[in-house]
Amino acid sequence: MDRRSDLKAATLKIFHHHLYELAKGLRPLAMMTLVGEEAAFVVDELIAAGTPHHVQRACRAKVNVVFGRPAAVATARLLIERRLCDLTDEQDFMLGILLGYDREQQCLRYLSRVEATAVKRAVEIEAPVGVLH
Repeated sequence: MDRRSDLKAATLKIFHHHLYELAKGLRPLAMMTLVGEEAAFVVDELIAAGTPHHVQRACRAKVNVVFGRPAAVATARLLIERRLCDLTDEQDFMLGILLGYDREQQCLRYLSRVEATAVKRAVEIEAPVGVLH
């Protein structure tokens, strides 16, 4: 088996694991970041199964495929209207919770992001860009 076949096998295994967790109610939403051919396969499988999903371009070569329960997918679609790295602190928190990430870890991540934003704002207020003392 070549590397490309291994990658497809790994992607398929992860995809089926996400479907299992969704079916068992362990999480309401799953997300995979995939390249073209893999994304096309996953989307085709989701369409065939009637599973709600949303596809968003992540970068030039990859897309994020979000899938799961209808309300969770609809909420994720509204949250990720921009690149994941550009989400607000609140959007990042809500998406993480929907994806089934550890709640305490999401709270800690949110608090650290909010604190970092507050520090950045305080620095900007003290020394506006382009102002010399």
